[in-house]
Order: sequence, then structure tokens, then C-alpha cells
Amino acid sequence: MVRIAFVCVENAGRSQMAAAFARRAAVGGVEVISGGTRAASRVHPVVVEAMREVGIDLSEAVPRTLTKDEILRSDVVVTMGCASGEVCPATFRGDAVDWALPDPSGRSLEEVRRIRDDIERRVANLLREVTHGR
Repeated sequence: MVRIAFVCVENAGRSQMAAAFARRAAVGGVEVISGGTRAASRVHPVVVEAMREVGIDLSEAVPRTLTKDEILRSDVVVTMGCASGEVCPATFRGDAVDWALPDPSGRSLEEVRRIRDDIERRVANLLREVTHGR
């Protein structure tokens, strides 16, 4: 089993999208978790709308805080543009991959679509990497 953790500050946009794409595309043997370091109260509405367009419903998704233990137990940790230690302590592992994605909060639907599509491509590539390595 390969455990992938998608981490961002609020778990209200980028990490929610990445986890949803990974869950939809993952084959057996891949576990997906996501969380934030300071979880928001809800997923950004524009993210919910953008994901609905591609057949994924995040309307009931609830941002959550990811624990240090969950991060340590993950085989792959992907941060979403929050690699600074002050912002995203998930980088304490030293091997987290940062995708340097813009935060969708406050952005237009068109901008969020571009972020969403970029995330979908990156997730597909990551899943190919982790499943071919087994």
C-alpha cells in the first residue's frame, strides 16, 4: 500500500482537488489522504463549482487538520505551494514535494479551472510514478 498525503494550509482548495482526482483515478494499493495545517471551515465555493464541472462533488467535503503522525506514515507528501516551514510544517520531513500552485481562494472560476486542470495532470503523473515503482 502506498499512502499519498496532499497538504495545504487550509485544506479548502488545492489539496481537496488533488485528493479527489487521486481517489477517482487510483488503482488498488494506493491510499489517499489530504489535510491542512490550519484547516478552514469549508471548501472554497469556487473550487466546489470547478470540480462539479468535471464530475466530482466536493459540496460535502470538510477541511481537516492533518496530524504530524499522518504525515510521517505517508510514503509521498505533496504540498500545494506552501513549502515554507512557517506556513506548511508538513515540510519538516525534508522529502515533501511542493507543486507551487496558486491558492484558488479569491480567484475567478476561469483561474480556478486552470489550477484544477494543472492539478489533474500532476496527480495523473504522480499516480503513474508510484504505481510503476511497485
